[in-house]
Amino acid sequence: MTLAADDAFYLALQARDARFDGCFFTGVTSTGIYCRPVCRVRTPRRENCRFFGHAAQAEAAGFRPCLRCRPELAPHSIVWSIQDASYILAHQAARWLDDPEAWSDAPPSPAQLAGRLGVSDRHLRRIFEAQFGVSPLQYLQTRRLLTAKQLLADTHLPIAQVALASGFASLRRFNAAFVEHYGLNPTQLRRQEPARRAAGIEGSVVRLGYRPPYDVTAMLGFLERRHLPGIEWVDASPATPRLARTLRLRSGGHTLTGWLACEFDAGRSQVVLRVSDGLRTALPQVIQRVRSLLDLDADPKAINATLLPHFPGSEGLRVPGTVDGYELAMRAVLGQQITVAAARTLARRLAERFGEPVATPLPELTHLFPAPEVLAAADPDALGQLGIVRQRQAALRAIARATADGTLPLHPGVPYADTVRRLCELPGIGDWTAQYIAMRALRWPDAFPAGDIALQKALDTPTARTAEAASQAWKPWRSYAVLRAWDRPPETTRTTTS
Repeated sequence: MTLAADDAFYLALQARDARFDGCFFTGVTSTGIYCRPVCRVRTPRRENCRFFGHAAQAEAAGFRPCLRCRPELAPHSIVWSIQDASYILAHQAARWLDDPEAWSDAPPSPAQLAGRLGVSDRHLRRIFEAQFGVSPLQYLQTRRLLTAKQLLADTHLPIAQVALASGFASLRRFNAAFVEHYGLNPTQLRRQEPARRAAGIEGSVVRLGYRPPYDVTAMLGFLERRHLPGIEWVDASPATPRLARTLRLRSGGHTLTGWLACEFDAGRSQVVLRVSDGLRTALPQVIQRVRSLLDLDADPKAINATLLPHFPGSEGLRVPGTVDGYELAMRAVLGQQITVAAARTLARRLAERFGEPVATPLPELTHLFPAPEVLAAADPDALGQLGIVRQRQAALRAIARATADGTLPLHPGVPYADTVRRLCELPGIGDWTAQYIAMRALRWPDAFPAGDIALQKALDTPTARTAEAASQAWKPWRSYAVLRAWDRPPETTRTTTS
């Protein structure tokens, strides 16, 4: 980093500016510790500070994570480009390494990562080190260790389960890596949870950071209008912004079920996440899914630099995601060519007919969304009785079959172009549906459902072709432009050619 950039980072550090949380980390040479910019300890002297773009760089330089500000709580730094191919490739690799869905069953090897991206091991390592200053394995090791650190501090999971959930092949390797990098025994980070368990409080509680500004009301309003009774519950009131839902996921060859609840702590720019004991062994996956659901890793500074001239007053809008890509895809199919309210009615009927009851301490949550195996084998007549037409029945069953047999994973770690192509090959799935799924389930920031009628009206463009042409000025953040267009009345949102 340049001297001028370091000076700017130091000013952000002095101000404890949450807008820069996760964008850089400060290594303090006098203590050997690295911190987030929002750390509440006394600001170190300028000459004792070294600045790093990623936690992996700080750890590779010999610094240990701060136990007070906890770097594992920081939002991830996601930067996008549509110009530099090497830049794009390196960040796609990092995105996969950041996703626990990709390494929960077995740690990925450099050869697997390179093969997935269609390049050689040597080329991937070269461009990755040029972009991040560390190798892919060093980057992944830091991600695993920070994940383990969070689980140790915030849950009551046995140490052996923490090691496995963090992607380590054995407890011995985990203990050795933890001591080598952090100079601590894993048990030294235990806190809070024993007292919580003694008090009979169910579930594990973790905090997830985000960068302001964040329009919480808009996010929860979007989710509230689409929520499924019995499966989801949303309180979008400014006084108590929170949501809860049930969840089923696969982890380590097992199916886990449970519930989660989120509450916004705007004063700290954090979301307080509570996860039921039934999902605790997959807590890294749950955390990442909630980060995706609420778009906690977005960088408003980069996004607003492109979009604010076209959508003034939209600084805090995020793209709502999902905790289950399969569920989102099914609901997207049900929403084809009908209103949000009508789609919600169909989804409610589907959940009531095929959903699985689940016990929770929250009276609003009673069922799980229907499992893919169940809908893959659903009788067409039973689907028809719910008001679902044959074309959508075929699409629902095709997605369910592809999910059940593992041939169509839908989460942020999968390749965008290949997944969109495979979606469009399924019966009843067109470009609008595929782009909507990419926007919310794959977390692709440049997805654009040009055929969406509401979007065309908001942009005052008569066709999908003209909407697509107008959207070129918003690359690589067109997913965010879509949400901003939907959020604004038609008379205040017009396309521009400048």
